[in-house]
Amino acid sequence: MTDTGWTAEQMSDMTGQTVVVTGANSGLGYEVTRALARNGATVVMACRRTNHAKTVKGKILTELPDATLDVRELDLADRESIRSFAEDFEAGYDGLHVLCNNAGVMAIPRRETEDGFELQFGVNHLGHFALTALLFDRLLETPEETRVVTQSSGLHERGDINFEDLHGEREYDKWDAYAQSKLANVLFAYELDRRLDDAGIDDVLSLACHPGYASTNLQRRGPEQDGSRLRLWMAHLANAVIAQSAERGALPMLYAATAEDVVGGEYVGPGGLMNMRGLPEVQPSSDRSYDERMADRLWTVSEDMTGISYDFAHAKAADD
Repeated sequence: MTDTGWTAEQMSDMTGQTVVVTGANSGLGYEVTRALARNGATVVMACRRTNHAKTVKGKILTELPDATLDVRELDLADRESIRSFAEDFEAGYDGLHVLCNNAGVMAIPRRETEDGFELQFGVNHLGHFALTALLFDRLLETPEETRVVTQSSGLHERGDINFEDLHGEREYDKWDAYAQSKLANVLFAYELDRRLDDAGIDDVLSLACHPGYASTNLQRRGPEQDGSRLRLWMAHLANAVIAQSAERGALPMLYAATAEDVVGGEYVGPGGLMNMRGLPEVQPSSDRSYDERMADRLWTVSEDMTGISYDFAHAKAADD
């Protein structure tokens, strides 16, 4: 496969469309937000650190004074924060055209969410699983086609779902935990698309994407929390020598969120060297990511853990 040659300059006008971007205040989320705003979308910046997000909003408005940006607090490590965000969003917006499940943490020492979940699995997967469920009605009620785009990583190929120790309580490796959470992202995106299809809902698409190796703050957070100067130096070096820019790394999510030729259940990533760099293309994910029994089990476990369910039968009736 070769890349599409697609760049952000080819995005269609998004005036009148509302997009939620999690983790919009830095890295890939910032670049996604900036590109969407430039093309006329109203972007809800769903961020844990709202003060920083407001500063970032100001920076974007300096460049794009006509941009429509709305900073709202969302902590994906806290189920009550997720519920509060969804309730506030529904009170303020009648429609939701695209949900960009972008925020994440990577390769950090073991910590837990407010609800006792291992932090990487809890934020990267369970938080977005719950958020998507709570915004599901808005996606369905929006008259035009809507999309859920979930950010994964090429490292999902290393991942497996350890159902016997999902939260690393017996044994924890930060990279294995990250890979597990990123595989969960792809499994979730594909399973959501299958369940939408089974329910006969064809105007909501679910896709997964990955940024390749993009230079963001994400690479330095693990070494900083470990207190490892060597790993921090190596992260800076790799970002400088190997990585593509965050602006380029945002393109797969932007393509999945806006391109007219995508379909549900696809996986988008850079089409260049080892899928680490380049312009976006639709490409295969790992063999494990297509395991429908694993995806179904993960879905059930995720509903049990979050206490939040998707009602596809009711959704279909409302859609009709």
